[in-house]
Amino acid sequence: MPDLAPAVGDLSKSFSGRLLLPQHADWDAARRVHNGLVDKRPALIAQCRGSADIVSAVQLAREHGLEIAVRGGGHNVGGRATVEGGVMIDLSLMKYVHVNPAARTARAAGGTLWGQFNRETQAHGLATTGGVVSTTGVAGLTLGGGLGWLMPKHGMALDNLISAEMVLADGRIVRAAADENADLFWAARGGGGNFGVASSLEFRLHEVGPMVTGGLVAWPAERAGDVLRLYRELALEAGDDLMLVAGLITGPDQVTKLVGIVAGFFGRGGDGEKAINRIKSFGQPVLDVLGPIPYAQLNAMLDDSYPRGARNYWKAHFCEGLDDAALDTLIENFNTCPSPMGQILIERFHGAATRVPVTDTAYALRAEGFNLVVLAQWMAPADDDPGRAWARSAYAALTPFVASTRYLNYLDTDEGDAAGLAAAYGPNVQRLQSIKARYDPENVFHLNVNIPPSSL
Repeated sequence: MPDLAPAVGDLSKSFSGRLLLPQHADWDAARRVHNGLVDKRPALIAQCRGSADIVSAVQLAREHGLEIAVRGGGHNVGGRATVEGGVMIDLSLMKYVHVNPAARTARAAGGTLWGQFNRETQAHGLATTGGVVSTTGVAGLTLGGGLGWLMPKHGMALDNLISAEMVLADGRIVRAAADENADLFWAARGGGGNFGVASSLEFRLHEVGPMVTGGLVAWPAERAGDVLRLYRELALEAGDDLMLVAGLITGPDQVTKLVGIVAGFFGRGGDGEKAINRIKSFGQPVLDVLGPIPYAQLNAMLDDSYPRGARNYWKAHFCEGLDDAALDTLIENFNTCPSPMGQILIERFHGAATRVPVTDTAYALRAEGFNLVVLAQWMAPADDDPGRAWARSAYAALTPFVASTRYLNYLDTDEGDAAGLAAAYGPNVQRLQSIKARYDPENVFHLNVNIPPSSL
């Protein structure tokens, strides 16, 4: 690693946050991200407290020819929040949420987590589309798309973004919004951090909760075929008030394989209520925790299933339809999963999130359908090879059923190539490359599913 001590010493005189070199007592803990499979050693971790700190960190990295990674919540499965031998710009000290209940807006700092965001907005009975795990970062999830419980009713997280303050590669601090740097605003909504560091984000809020209807119902895996066909039927009938996810999972005893439907209903009755009743009355479930629940608690319900430090390798692809052969393939492959922490998830995309034209934002997954996620997760390093092998095998088995589009935030470390870029952005690639050439012509921010500037 380069000797950054003299430069860090000079910068520390004005830096508001913390500058952690490898010899610092907190460096080892600070370098670790949510995915325990990622084990990188930055030359410097710059824990920023504001935009000026971010500017200084970008400038230091560029002056020393070092790669830059940006950490918000640190949840990205590919480990793109950290870097080997470069500078990690760590926003974890930048956590605040300012809610304007009269205007129904909220501004969050770049290191804010969704659980913190929901706590503040729900104090006013307001919310916006956010992640389904409360420890996920607001910025990273939003810039890459932002699926969540409210996406059928209110669109993706990025569809609710009003503006973002961004630190660019040349150190400028700019506002990106519909009325200011509109091209940057278009690109940032789905561009996944390719265009700068989001120091804060302003969102549109909606009346939600505090009490909603949501939760999980699960059955023995032997009923998987019947349950997944029920899920498909309900998903195809669902209106904007209802979000549905199905999962092939292992029970709390770490042995019993289950099939479950997770639902969130945000209406006042009608078809959504009927769907909830059909789920609860289907056969004899072994677990039923679907009912009235605080919205903030619904968003934290799955946290324990994704513990920090677990080793994760994911493969995901979008399907416009889900026929019986596809369902059978999912079930067969789940039965060979080597870890009780592994899962196969089916996420329904419909409603408001799919009514936005593909070219209105950089984010291109706007079709109705199902996102299939092969989620390999385990704890012991000795299980790395079996975990990856199972995910790759199960994913390959789904090839006959998938469409061309993929969800950016689920692309793992080995999927940031041209094929991944095309799958994530579709017809928007060329425009994105042109905007990248304007705002980051030297491709400083490239530790992502990279959009190379059009001149490269």
